[in-house]
Amino acid sequence: MPDLAASFDAHTFERTAAAILADALAPAAALHLPGGRDRHRRQLEHAIDLANRVLAATEEEGGDEGTRAGARSTLVKAHAARARDARHGAGQLSLGAQRAPTCAACDDGWQRVEEIVAVAEASALAATRMAADLDNNTAWTAARGAQIAARDARRIVDERNHAYTFHADPGFSFGEGWYLAAAAVLAGVAIQIEPGKPQTPQAERFLRDAGLGAEMPYRSRPRANKHLPEIVARAFRADPLSAQQKLRAAFLGDAPIPQTVIDWADGRLAGVSAGKKVLLWVRYGVHHPTRNTTVPELVELAQRALVANLVPVLVGDAIRDGGVPSGAVDMTLFWREPIFQGADMRRAQLQFFEHLKEAHHLVGQLGVTTAGMDGPALLGLPTTYLTDAPNVRLGTWVGTVPGYREIVRGDGYLERVSDQLRRWADDDEYRRLVQLPWPTAGHG
Repeated sequence: MPDLAASFDAHTFERTAAAILADALAPAAALHLPGGRDRHRRQLEHAIDLANRVLAATEEEGGDEGTRAGARSTLVKAHAARARDARHGAGQLSLGAQRAPTCAACDDGWQRVEEIVAVAEASALAATRMAADLDNNTAWTAARGAQIAARDARRIVDERNHAYTFHADPGFSFGEGWYLAAAAVLAGVAIQIEPGKPQTPQAERFLRDAGLGAEMPYRSRPRANKHLPEIVARAFRADPLSAQQKLRAAFLGDAPIPQTVIDWADGRLAGVSAGKKVLLWVRYGVHHPTRNTTVPELVELAQRALVANLVPVLVGDAIRDGGVPSGAVDMTLFWREPIFQGADMRRAQLQFFEHLKEAHHLVGQLGVTTAGMDGPALLGLPTTYLTDAPNVRLGTWVGTVPGYREIVRGDGYLERVSDQLRRWADDDEYRRLVQLPWPTAGHG
């Protein structure tokens, strides 16, 4: 880098700035090489700095107009390149910001995007000033390019998608719908529904029945649904009773549970002990397969439920690699039944759990982390999930959503499971754990 503290030769430094800029604007393929983008930015800043110094020196000491024009030409092209680079950087950073795992990280990322957009806009203004001084076609073409880049960069911010997506494709997690609808009821988050998917009408019906009104038009790059558990947790921290009552009113409504749901559940439980029951969830998913149910653990959980005088009822995915544990009731894949796949499928599934509580003494649910259990959990069904390590997202509900608990596998974890089952089996302890008034009739 030239030593500007030494004798200043404006013409030499103007030519140096132009040479640095030419190198920075070498074939674009270099930008995709490791470190290429950072080198490009440093060169642009260096060229702009040198050219600005040339102009400042010639204004103070005088200088030939050719040198000044050369410096302005370098500046208009360098600022145009910097505006384009800022547009690129804003686009790339916005992708990561939008999918950030927390609301705070998302907003912080977008604040950085805003700062980069401001760089593009500042360079567009500088390029326009230089073009006005030069007033030639080449300069105006570069300035217009800078203006376009700045407008494109600003559009990235203006078109930020604040909505969360209600996935209506059966391939996505069904349970995310509970998170999203709950966050909308409790915090007013914006929702967009995947259009043209197998369960799009059912999602629309559920939201409409929950009183959430019209959803946002579908657009790409929505917010990450990973934010939703924390948004729900904040509402429960503020007022758990109010939060749960709002969700029960929205998700269940005030109409009686349909007789078709009652008849189906009663039929499947005909002949089963009238004693208290606990749901044991079975999960087999492609996403995070290490979280899937193992048959030995499922058998152990069922045996411990029986020891606690609870009837284990299996729900979720079909059991693999083994039969139904002794003493357990198999209600897996209940959600595939026609009555739970109709237009009101989401409410019907929640009504199924409500009926088990009201008519069949369901006192809690236990299993690996699966989002399917979280709809009932939000409505007040005591819930304990098992995990190999603390769950960052769902951990926000522990101690916040009444009756929601995490057990990390490790030494003594099965004893903690047994202790939880005994608590659910005890009437007084069960009510204390829930910490909220428990409905004895209806489901309001």
